[in-house]
Order: sequence, then C-alpha cells, then structure tokens
Amino acid sequence: MQEQPDVPFPPGLTARVELTVTEADTAAAVGSGDVPVLATPRVLALAEAATVAATAPGMPAGSTTVGVRVELAHLAATPVGRTVVAHARLVEADGRRLLFTVTVTDGDTTVASGRVERALVDRQRFVARAVRAS
Repeated sequence: MQEQPDVPFPPGLTARVELTVTEADTAAAVGSGDVPVLATPRVLALAEAATVAATAPGMPAGSTTVGVRVELAHLAATPVGRTVVAHARLVEADGRRLLFTVTVTDGDTTVASGRVERALVDRQRFVARAVRAS
C-alpha cells in the first residue's frame, strides 16, 4: 500500500461555521432526547464541519479527512432560533493525524468544547475499502 505523503497543514489553521437552530436540529427531532433544544449530535456535526472547513483550502486533490476520535462536552442548552458558532483550531499535525480543539458558542456562552481528531486519507482508496468491507 502506498503511503500518503505528508501534507503541510500548519498548526494554527482555524475556521468557523454557524448554525441557526431549527426544530429539525433539536434533541426531540434527531432522537437523542425529548427536549426542544439543540441536540448533542448536531453540536458534534457542527464542530466537525468547522474542522473540515479549516483544512479545505489546503486539501490535496484526491484527498479528504475522516473523523477518528471525538471528545466533546455539551455544556449549555440552546433553544430554537438562536445562532451558534463552531470554532475549530488545528493544534497538532503529525503526518496524516490532525488534532483540533473545538468550541461552540452562543454569544458569550460556551455551548460545547472538546477535541476532534481527523486523519488525512486518499478518498478513492478509503471508499473502496469501505465498500469491500461491507
């Protein structure tokens, strides 16, 4: 198997993504609870979207990143209609391994914080392996 070359994603890369919470984003809607507030799975998806956005400008052709590990503390409830912002910062790049810190905020309130680890992979080989494994 051919090694994926090291790609220079310098620590310090950042990105932010926003979400205005709708009924479809609530715990009741996604099945992670029965309350009408931003669901933890949606918080995680937003945090991951920020990590993807941070590397997108420098992504080599044919490559992508995939999530491999997440540590997330969901700290505050967010009602429908509020806008949350996910911030990702690349803190470590070790070959194909990329480690981000993430925070999700609602104004001055920290909604969630944690770490997301992603791996740089060849998109075509990754998909082919997944199909063979199923």
